[in-house]
Amino acid sequence: MTDTLPLPHDAARNSNAAPKPRKVEGLSGRHEDLHEMISFEDPTEQRTWMIDATFMRSSWKCIFGEGCQGVLDHPTPELNQGCCSHGAHFVDEADVANVVKHVVRLTDAQWQMKPKAAKKGFLKKHKNGDTTTRRVDGACIFLNRPGFEGGAGCAFHIAASEAGERPLDWKPNVCWQLPIRLEHHTDTSGWVTTFVREWKRRDWGNDGDDLHWWCTDTTDAFVGRDPVYKYLKDELIETVGRTVYDLMVEVLERPTTEPVPHPVMVKRKNKS
Repeated sequence: MTDTLPLPHDAARNSNAAPKPRKVEGLSGRHEDLHEMISFEDPTEQRTWMIDATFMRSSWKCIFGEGCQGVLDHPTPELNQGCCSHGAHFVDEADVANVVKHVVRLTDAQWQMKPKAAKKGFLKKHKNGDTTTRRVDGACIFLNRPGFEGGAGCAFHIAASEAGERPLDWKPNVCWQLPIRLEHHTDTSGWVTTFVREWKRRDWGNDGDDLHWWCTDTTDAFVGRDPVYKYLKDELIETVGRTVYDLMVEVLERPTTEPVPHPVMVKRKNKS
């Protein structure tokens, strides 16, 4: 979920010519993906934070089990898989260790696939070195299917909620980070610029072209009562830290601010 890329001016220094950006087809007049960004410097380290204010102020919420069409190449709301169809990719060994730590707390009543995990395990090591959760019958082994008595959805989420704990402390990192994307860009002087924004279809690479549906692309998921920075407060604090979160909220809530509406909401307004 974290990329380290050279900034444009660094590339220009190295090649004596700025790289030409690729043309985006199908745009006319006002850019279809207009977002407002806010920025501030970190008070403790050499870093500038760039925050997608448009997404943070938006009404996006996870609609798993409430109309989510999944991330396959055709709509599958009846499967109730959300973004769990392909299994979870781990970011590092600590991420793996945390999941292993919480797997032992899952009961048969909370985890539908526990018997299958006991036979063949719940992790898969890929040839490229990546580790993911194992897939069973077309989805993550930790996903309880519709009709399971213990409840459909992530077994970790169900168990953590029943224990009175935060689901994000039990799940693989990627599972609670989505749809927040964190990117780090370092220039030649060592200064880091970190972007905190929504995860877009393009972030899936070539696989994004095959997605029938993605939740930040549609008005269906912009139905929350609270803005994202409040709705995902715990996840954002875990991602950027409490100090940066508080600074972000301070800027987002300035009384003189005139928010830019999320592009998908603009499209819906124009159509009506």
